[in-house]
Formats: sequence, structure tokens, C-alpha cells
Amino acid sequence: MSKRNKSRGKKINPTYWVFCEGKTEESYIAFLRTKYRLPIEIMSKVTGSSINSNYIKKTKQGKPTDSKDRDFLMYDGDVTSIIDQLKKIDDATMIISNPSIELWFLFHYNNQKASITVEECIRELCNRNRTQYKKGVLDRKLIEKLDGEYKKACERAKESRLFNNPSSNVYELIEALEEVKKGK
Repeated sequence: MSKRNKSRGKKINPTYWVFCEGKTEESYIAFLRTKYRLPIEIMSKVTGSSINSNYIKKTKQGKPTDSKDRDFLMYDGDVTSIIDQLKKIDDATMIISNPSIELWFLFHYNNQKASITVEECIRELCNRNRTQYKKGVLDRKLIEKLDGEYKKACERAKESRLFNNPSSNVYELIEALEEVKKGK
């Protein structure tokens, strides 16, 4: 048998299905897909009240899936009713940032320990980045910070208590992507 016909035993990476609520989360996940070069499917603008296990199954129906695939629900944690709805979905990992995804971005700059509003997060990002921050847009400076300081952000986020303000567990998604990238 020639080398050409032999199986090379290529490893197939799991697909990460990320259901999220807005453009900012969508932009961030697109950045992660580019950074890690892994199969990440983004299902954006899914409001918390309409997301459930059946919605996830219907969305994935007819698409190639594998038992190693993982589902993530990326939402802002400042609305209790949405969090309660997400907790009902057993087969997905919740990725919550309270008050918003901007807190996760802020963790790349400093260790935010005091309670903070979405507006304060945005103002702080503008001050740190020295540019005007717009929801849904990741500019070059912010991307450089997100790429270069993600380990510090993970450490800072691990110190926070999930669902409290401030808190984020985006690091769980990052760690899952890192494990696959390293071949674990």
C-alpha cells in the first residue's frame, strides 16, 4: 500500500457552539475563532427568554455535530430573569459577565473589584484604550490587549464570584479553547 492511501489519523477538533445576545459578544467570539483557528459557530442575537434546550437542538439540526462538541451561552449577567432562564439549560456552559462583556475586556487592563455599571465599564475602556469604544466593534488597540493580556484577565476573573457584580467566567471558554489548541 502506498503512503498516499494510508490513513494519517487526522484529529478532528470539537465544534464550539456559542449562543449569545449581542454584537459585542459576536465580535469577540469571531476574534477568538480567528485567534485559535478552531471551529466555533456563533449564534447571535438570541434573547434570553427564547433560548432553551429545544432552541439549541433545532439550531444545530441538519448541521454536522459530534459528541465532543460543546455548547456555550454567553450573556450579560445584569438581568436576573435571563440568568434564571439560562440555568434551566443543563447541557450548555453558561458564560456570564456581570454587568456586561465589557467587564471581561476591562479585566485585561486591571483587576476590577468594586461594583460597576455598563456605562462605567465603557468609560473605563475608553480611558484605558485612549479611543472611543463602541459596542459591537473591537478596534486594533483593544484586540491587541485582548490577545496579549488574556492570561491576566483569566486570573483576575477567577477571583470574582460568578453572578455578583463584578464577575465573569469567560475564562472557562478561553481555557477550553487553549486545551484543544495544545492538544490535550
